[in-house]
Amino acid sequence: MIAPFSFAQMKWVNVDSMFGALPTSLHIYTSTDTIEGKPNIAFYAEVDINDPQIHATVDTTTKRRLTPLEFYAKNAQPLLVVNCSFFEFRESRNLNIVMKDSKLLSYNTPSVFNKSDSLYQYITRSAIGISSDRKMDVAWLYTDSSRRWPYAMKYGPSPRSGKDSTPSLRKVAWAQPCSFGRKKYKWKMETAVGGGPVLIYNGDIRITNNEERMFAGKAIDDKHPRTAMGYTKAGKLIILVVQGRFAGVAEGATLTQEAIILKDLGCYEALNLDGGGSTCMLINGKETIQPSDKTGERPVPAVFLIK
Repeated sequence: MIAPFSFAQMKWVNVDSMFGALPTSLHIYTSTDTIEGKPNIAFYAEVDINDPQIHATVDTTTKRRLTPLEFYAKNAQPLLVVNCSFFEFRESRNLNIVMKDSKLLSYNTPSVFNKSDSLYQYITRSAIGISSDRKMDVAWLYTDSSRRWPYAMKYGPSPRSGKDSTPSLRKVAWAQPCSFGRKKYKWKMETAVGGGPVLIYNGDIRITNNEERMFAGKAIDDKHPRTAMGYTKAGKLIILVVQGRFAGVAEGATLTQEAIILKDLGCYEALNLDGGGSTCMLINGKETIQPSDKTGERPVPAVFLIK
């Protein structure tokens, strides 16, 4: 999907001084420029992943959730904490891939049920990863708990269907041709978090919401608080948070608007992460945007960290 429009490029102001001592490889920017005439508050972090003193990692819990500030305390006060994967509330379970030290801690949802044909749709949802040699990648993945590595689809998401709700990778006919062509490979990342949909791929805005079976109907056009991650060709990791659900103050962004912002920031590839009440980024333990939940920071089962 190519964005059918654009809006004036937002002006960003460096606000490193608001957040205490930061290394030269981490910078924080904010903008209050309107998004298509609507009030806005947004922040982004730019992290030079090539700096050997920078360590990107994750933390996740089992059958419980913590606020970002609780994760901050639990992890010896890292430089940056941000929410990442989607999750379900009842069991506090991640619905996307989470990888730490090259080990899968959480897996992508394997399928969604389609009532129209009574079949399960096998989905390849997206993630961003950082390899041991500090290379970054955004990819569409299928995870199988019997295999060490997730499998990435080279050309695009690869939906399939069948009667088994949790098929093994071997049983799904990934090799058959479809709209994007197929080539899968082992995605050997050291650190990774998942979400979806992809917003930018190979330098172009490409929102794969429908292929990833993410948001139904016209939800792609809804304005919400947003969390997103992407990277530039120069090896800079971009972490964006957009405040939302504050009428007249900060109304959030659509997926298309989010993609345009990331493109303007120079992202070569980027994806959307869990947003809404989950959106929260801490720098040295201090909030950037104001979370939209009335109770403040929403507890989540996983976070992405910069130490």
